[in-house]
Amino acid sequence: MIFVGIVEDDDQIRKSIQDFLNRQSGFKCDWAFNSVESLLLHLHAEALPQVLIMDLGLPGMSGIDGMKLIKQQHPQIDLVVFSVYNDPQKIFDSLCAGATGYLLKNTPLDEIKSSLELLVSGGSPMSPQIARKVVEFFAPRGKREPASPLSPKEKEIVVGLVDGLSYKLIADRLNISIETVRFHIKSIYRKLHVHGKAEVISKSLRGEI
Repeated sequence: MIFVGIVEDDDQIRKSIQDFLNRQSGFKCDWAFNSVESLLLHLHAEALPQVLIMDLGLPGMSGIDGMKLIKQQHPQIDLVVFSVYNDPQKIFDSLCAGATGYLLKNTPLDEIKSSLELLVSGGSPMSPQIARKVVEFFAPRGKREPASPLSPKEKEIVVGLVDGLSYKLIADRLNISIETVRFHIKSIYRKLHVHGKAEVISKSLRGEI
């Protein structure tokens, strides 16, 4: 069972997603709030959601500031941005705040469901337009690339993380075992002095890998 929460100030959108997920086998969506402040009042409950779908343009505290607080208090919760914004700065700020997925608000309900399934399996779902923005960060800029502490194989795994692949799909792409992927992931975290996928992706976007 995937326990999902939503923070979205548009009542119609929030209710539509909540009702849809509650009709799906393997999903439960009891948490639905219109602001970060309302959510924070409930984050001391024993049963917390595995995933929070977060709007960015919220009344009161912004979604980005909210994600920072949530990650500080409950780093195990996966955060998925659900927003109309597709500019690189918002994407970058969201990833730095702890988001592990980024969906635009024109994403169909079925794709939201599959994105959540991908997320809990270790992937980082992104709308195609968002993935394109991420790819553009890797475009050649005519400058010498900074030295990287990562091995060629570790760099390939980082590309897989940025592409939103689960560990299994990365293993399939590189023709290696999932255990080998996990070994390299631990090595990547150690070399980059980070603690999660979002930080790895953020460093990639900044050109630090």
